[in-house]
Amino acid sequence: MGKTIAEKIFKAHLVDEPFGDVSVLKLDRVFCHEITTPMAIQDLMARGKDRVFDPDKIKAVIDHVSPAKDSKTAMQGKILREWAKRHKIKDFFDIGYNGVCHALFPEKGFVQPGFVIIMGDSHTCTHGAFGAFAAGVGTTDLEVGILKGVCTFKTPQTYKIEIVGKLADGVYAKDIILKVIKDISVSGATNMVIEFTGNIVDEMSMDQRMTLSNMAVEAGATSGICLPDMTTVDYLWEFIKNQYKTRQDALEAFSKFRSDDDAVYAKLKTIDVSDLEPLTTFGYKPDNVIPVSQMLGTKINQVYIGSCTNGRLEDLRIAAKVLAGHTISPNVRGIVSPATPKIFSQALEQGIIKTFMDSGFCVTNPTCGACLGMSNGVLAQGEVAASTTNRNFIGRMGKGGMVHLMSPATAAASAIKGEISNSSLFCEQGK
Repeated sequence: MGKTIAEKIFKAHLVDEPFGDVSVLKLDRVFCHEITTPMAIQDLMARGKDRVFDPDKIKAVIDHVSPAKDSKTAMQGKILREWAKRHKIKDFFDIGYNGVCHALFPEKGFVQPGFVIIMGDSHTCTHGAFGAFAAGVGTTDLEVGILKGVCTFKTPQTYKIEIVGKLADGVYAKDIILKVIKDISVSGATNMVIEFTGNIVDEMSMDQRMTLSNMAVEAGATSGICLPDMTTVDYLWEFIKNQYKTRQDALEAFSKFRSDDDAVYAKLKTIDVSDLEPLTTFGYKPDNVIPVSQMLGTKINQVYIGSCTNGRLEDLRIAAKVLAGHTISPNVRGIVSPATPKIFSQALEQGIIKTFMDSGFCVTNPTCGACLGMSNGVLAQGEVAASTTNRNFIGRMGKGGMVHLMSPATAAASAIKGEISNSSLFCEQGK
C-alpha cells in the first residue's frame, strides 16, 4: 500500500510509537518568536532545564510587536534575546534584521522538503508549502522540542484536495484558499493534513503555495502540504547547491517525499476553480465567504496589506499594479507591511514602495502587529478593515472591529474606493 507525503515524513523521523497511533518524531527545526517562546523559556528555567537540544536547529525572531510598544512587549523581547545569546543560537533575528517568521524563515532557506518543524504559532503550517510537515504547538510541546528535539503527534490522516482548472484574471491563491475553507468549513480538516494537489498548485509560485498552506489551519488542519517539485528546488537552490550536483539531483532526492499514486486518503475532494471570482469574508469565521461582487459598496475604514499570508514580494507587486496611478480614498487608512527586510528592499528597488506611498499608503517595518491587533494598525471599536491577513475572528485586529479577508488585489481596489471593490475596475490583472 502506498503512502502519503505525511506518512513518509513520519516514518523517516520516527523515534518511538508509545501508544499505537501516537508517534514521537525527531525535529529538524524548532522555530521561536517573542510572544509564545518566553513562557517556555521561563518554565524551563524554573525546572532547572535551561538547555537547548541543538542551537543550530533552533531559529528565533522578534516579529509580533516590532519594535516593542510597551514595557511588557519589551520584556518579551528581552527574554528571547538573552536566551538566544545564552545558548549561542546564531540564527536569531532582532530588530532591523527581523521579519514575519513564516516569511523570513523560508527566505533564509531554513525549510526543506521532508522536514518536521514545530513552533508555538498556529500558522506554522505555512512551511508545508515546501513539502514539510510543519505544525503549531502549545507551550509544553514547545518546551520538549527546545529541550529534547522531539515532538509527539497522532499519526496523521490526510485530506487530499485537488485544485484544477484555469484561473480567471484577478483571481489569486488567497481566493482559492478562501474557496477551500468555504467548501469544507472551519472544521472540515480538523486534526488532519491537507495535501494540496492539481494543476493549479503545480503552476503556483512558492509565494502562492505559502498563501495556500498558511490558511490550512483555518479549516482545522494541523498542516497544509504541497508536494515538492522543481519550483521548490529553484526557490531553495542558493541554500542547497552545495548539497547536490544539479537541480535534477535535488529534485530526485526531494521526490522521495512525494505521495505515492496508490496512497490512501481519509478524504478526497476536487475543486474546479475555472469559474472562481474574487472572494472575501463577511462574518467572524474564515468560512463565512462570498464573492466580492456581493459585498460591493461595503464601507471600510482601513486597508491592511501584509502578514504571513500575503506580505511577500509577489503580493506587494499585485497590489501596487492595482494602485498605480490612483490615490486611496480619504476615508481610508492604507497600511502596508512588507514581510521581511529583503522583501522591503526589493520592493524599494522595483518602485513598489513608491507606488504605495504615492497612493497614500503608510508603509511600516516588517511586523505581525496589525494582524492580531497588537500594534501598527489596530482597529477602533466599530471600525471595518479590508485585510490580506488570515483571521476574521471577533476582535482579531482590535476590540469591536470587523475584518474582511481578501487578496492583495481586492484590498488595493477597496482602498481606492473606500469600500469593498473589485480590482478589475482599476486595471487588467495578469497572473
